Amino acid sequence: MQRLRVRYAKRGRLRFTSHRDISRAVERAVRRAGIPVAYSAGFSPHPKISYAGAAPTGVASEAEYLEIGVTTPCVPEQVKLGLDGSLPPGLDVLDVVEAGPGGLADRLEVSDWEVRLPGADRELAEVAVEKFLAASTVDVERLTKKGPRRFDAREAVLRLVVSEGTDRTAAQVQGRPCVILRMVVRHMTPAVRPDDVLTGLRLVADFAPPVPPEVTRLAQGPLDASTGALADPLDLDRDTTRGGEAGPAGEHVAG
Repeated sequence: MQRLRVRYAKRGRLRFTSHRDISRAVERAVRRAGIPVAYSAGFSPHPKISYAGAAPTGVASEAEYLEIGVTTPCVPEQVKLGLDGSLPPGLDVLDVVEAGPGGLADRLEVSDWEVRLPGADRELAEVAVEKFLAASTVDVERLTKKGPRRFDAREAVLRLVVSEGTDRTAAQVQGRPCVILRMVVRHMTPAVRPDDVLTGLRLVADFAPPVPPEVTRLAQGPLDASTGALADPLDLDRDTTRGGEAGPAGEHVAG
């Protein structure tokens, strides 16, 4: 069975879609695209589609990942085109590669987040960030399915800065000033999310944005220990497979 790894984006209103609904949309798109997906055995067979490091509901993302098992070898580029054309706008396929050895989830060590705070004060944000980074621990509390849970939000944060944003208009949202935070957060248990970091900023410096934040995951993957940079988790697959190039005769072309 060939395995295909897919990077996709969750944009616009689709950021409010639950993971279950995204899963259903992907399964429908796989069928429409004619991808020969493999099924599990047993009385209730399910398509062999698995997800890794899914972003929370309400959060946009440029780096969501899933893996599809197929019964017939496929050309990754054709799967990308077919799957992207079958998904609703806002769920956009960015890359497809043939899976190499090793698990995908193990490579997703850190996430790079952009958090936009419309109407927030930049100077107050810079002071809050400085105090947060200076603290040895910042204990926050989040309500989970098992009740309130308290944990340290500081340990997971590798980088936190007040940024200029990723485009020229980032400092303004609908004519209002907008503070942009960039944070690189290590994946831990329990997971530390951007809203936990914002809670920490409120606790250490009484910094509270006037409106709900706009959160986007820009990337997730392994951390390069020598440079501190985030690497593409699919690079290893490209190094050990054809990486989307046309394969030998007999490969299935989706759609």
